[in-house]
Amino acid sequence: MPEIAFRQALREAMQEEMRADENVFLMGEEVALYNGAYKVSQGMLDEFGAKRVIDTPIAELGFAAIAVGAAMNGLRPIVEFMTWNFAVLPLDQIFNHAAKALAMSGGQFGCPIVFRGPNGSAGQLGAQHSSAFENWYANIPGLKVISVSNPYDAKGLLKSAIRDNDPVVFMESEVMYGDLGEVPTEEYLIPIGKANVVRQGTDVTIVSYNKMMKTAISAAEELAKEGISAEVIDLRTIRPLDWECIINSVKKTNRLVIVEEQWPFGSVGSEIAYRVQKDAFDYLDAPVTRLASADTSMHYAPNLVAAYLPSVEKTVKAVKQVMYTKK
Repeated sequence: MPEIAFRQALREAMQEEMRADENVFLMGEEVALYNGAYKVSQGMLDEFGAKRVIDTPIAELGFAAIAVGAAMNGLRPIVEFMTWNFAVLPLDQIFNHAAKALAMSGGQFGCPIVFRGPNGSAGQLGAQHSSAFENWYANIPGLKVISVSNPYDAKGLLKSAIRDNDPVVFMESEVMYGDLGEVPTEEYLIPIGKANVVRQGTDVTIVSYNKMMKTAISAAEELAKEGISAEVIDLRTIRPLDWECIINSVKKTNRLVIVEEQWPFGSVGSEIAYRVQKDAFDYLDAPVTRLASADTSMHYAPNLVAAYLPSVEKTVKAVKQVMYTKK
């Protein structure tokens, strides 16, 4: 399989779906003439024209509302937010309209729409551009939430998201757009709601998603040098969550560490910890441990960025704590 960049995998997913279905279109800030703020949509204006690759004003609430209305009337919009930090402005359209359209119309109006863009921190961008929002959207019935970590998953899950008849929140990362990964040339889909065991292990389960997967995998490699076998699960989909995959892994390893970029209060990890202690309590040899971002805003200074985020060192320490906890 050829290696392609994360941004190219996303682009190929959108191109293939737009070629297959004339109702699919892309809109967002700088997606057309500028070829995308992160060059994800490069060349798409030339191929599909200005009616299907649409530059919008800097007005997230406005263009999200246009897209929701279009979806309710038979089209399949892809809405690119320059960052999910800006998507707090159209929250009303996402969770009061897109997520609730099917229920409030008695099944008469669905909303097949994809909201996508980068999420979480991306270095020294300051407090207002560094938040991770998976837990916000996963809390809303009616939305599906995807958070990807590599080019292969990005393409396969974005294609599934575009074809899905429900509204899908699709989260990427600015720091991963240049990442390379093997992606098949033939068409493939990855089903929404299926996690991926990226590393088999016997001693402890590490669950993560999005760019924190890099931290989880690197930590597992360090732990292996000390004889600790870590199983690493990439959630890929946050809602619906693949509980079967997580529970089965915990039953095998008897220990669980969750690594995420969320703030700790009410995080995705909080829900996982609750469900595991409920459904697999008798299999646990140590308390479930969460490793999240610091419970504060992320500041600009590089030393504070490092202190704020989970790291390989912090993950290794957390795993050792559950490994050496006596039942």
